[in-house]
Amino acid sequence: MAAPARTTGTGVDGQLFKRALLGSLSWLGSNHEEVNRLNVFPVPDGDTGTNMLLTLQSAVEDVKESNAAEVSKIAKLASHGSLMGARGNSGVILSQIFRGFARAVEGKSSLTPAELAAAFEEAANAAYRAVNKPTEGTILTVAREAGRAAATAADSPDASVPRVIAAAAAGAKSAVQKTPSQLQILRDAGVVDAGGFGLQLILEGMLKSVEESDSAFGNLEAAKKPVIPAAQISMDLPEGGWGYCTEFLIEGNNLDTELIRRQIEALGNSVLVVGEPELVKVHVHTDEPTRVINLANGYGKLLKLNVGDMSTQHRRIIETEGGRPSAPRPNGVGLVAVVAGRGLVDIFRGLGVDAIIEGGQTMNPSTQDILNAIEALPYDEAILLPNNGNVIAAAKQVVGLTKKRVHLIETHSVPQGVSAVVSFRQDRSGTENERAMKTEAERVQTIEVTHAVRDTRSNGLRVHKGDVIGLINDKLEFAGDDYATVVNQALNKLGPDSYELVTVYRGEQASDDELARLESEIRSQHPGLEVEVQHGGQHHYPFILSVE
Repeated sequence: MAAPARTTGTGVDGQLFKRALLGSLSWLGSNHEEVNRLNVFPVPDGDTGTNMLLTLQSAVEDVKESNAAEVSKIAKLASHGSLMGARGNSGVILSQIFRGFARAVEGKSSLTPAELAAAFEEAANAAYRAVNKPTEGTILTVAREAGRAAATAADSPDASVPRVIAAAAAGAKSAVQKTPSQLQILRDAGVVDAGGFGLQLILEGMLKSVEESDSAFGNLEAAKKPVIPAAQISMDLPEGGWGYCTEFLIEGNNLDTELIRRQIEALGNSVLVVGEPELVKVHVHTDEPTRVINLANGYGKLLKLNVGDMSTQHRRIIETEGGRPSAPRPNGVGLVAVVAGRGLVDIFRGLGVDAIIEGGQTMNPSTQDILNAIEALPYDEAILLPNNGNVIAAAKQVVGLTKKRVHLIETHSVPQGVSAVVSFRQDRSGTENERAMKTEAERVQTIEVTHAVRDTRSNGLRVHKGDVIGLINDKLEFAGDDYATVVNQALNKLGPDSYELVTVYRGEQASDDELARLESEIRSQHPGLEVEVQHGGQHHYPFILSVE
């Protein structure tokens, strides 16, 4: 193992940057729950800190085995890792920050204080460019102010790497404290921006790592990592099976990434080959894992070899759940949906969805999770339904990572996803289905009912912890003492005379009595509406209603 990197204050090489990332992971890991608690809405989805931690963790996983001395190589690996591990809006923006940093240091062996500051600034610029409508008072603002502070420090006669990082961290902290003055929603809730605070912690972790002489911050086990189950992907087994998911690292000298990619593409599909001349990461779905391994052995030492029999795994899923493989569709278009809850999973599967990524509220799947589901489809074209506003950003990243044509329908809720799938037709092309499914999804109004997880003020509404709260299309509208009253208020606001059908998806927390009262209230107060009840089994939200 290489000796621990040290800094004299004059430059940042690859191993020092790697150590800085380890420090960031440890510090964010120790404080991510504090980030989670800064949720502006009182709903149980405060997972900004968790999403940023898992995204950063994925970046570190890609760099921790590399002994590359060049900062450009470590930055490139971190950029790739953060992109594939990106979860939620905050995680995706963080991955774009890494991407901008990597581009700024491309081709550089080490960074002077001025070059480091310029890389921080370009990281912020890249994040701004990646967002359609940048909002001030968010992680974007914090990244920009951190870069500006770093640039000012770099202009000082006594500039050094620790001082530049310290300035960036201080600039981030100052910007975080100002976020409530820039965003009314933060001011109402009495919190600072969660994503911005997460970035502040990342910069503080970097500073600690370059200032500490020991390797405490390089100890991955010290990080308090969240216990989150890996995203589960279930789908029907295509004819011929899926073969073996084969993953490993190749450690060697002067490795030719493009040559390795071409050779492995001849042996399978869903190929991913990335890395540097000294370390290359390989992922492939193949029927001949032994040939792939023998080929890779010719290039160098194999690390972290993992071979999984996907056909057997998915046959077990089918046997357990009583499902049966379906015949390939004539239009060659597959369906992928993100959804959580046993009942909802069964509903989407019953509607013909090929791959279901179990995730959503409080459990956002990563870019890699979504990509894996799409790559495993026996189709070259796919329609993707995220069914959650905080999953859309990661879903967008997948479109540019696969050779398959992906039609992303930006469904923000389960009811929108159900309506979209119902309108899918096997005799229509992917583009025609995308257009029709998007139209149907936009017709649906969604009411979500849950309990406030803390006291807050939002959208002019004072909410106390434990209150029953109702959201209409993700916007907090009502608070009360019971489900039926809040739902009735929400239906009145929508104008029930404009709709015909209410579908109630019952969550795992809802009792029989609560369901009966809710259903009775809707029927008595709104006799013109047809009411259907489905078992959703979703967590956190006792009731989700589709109004159409």
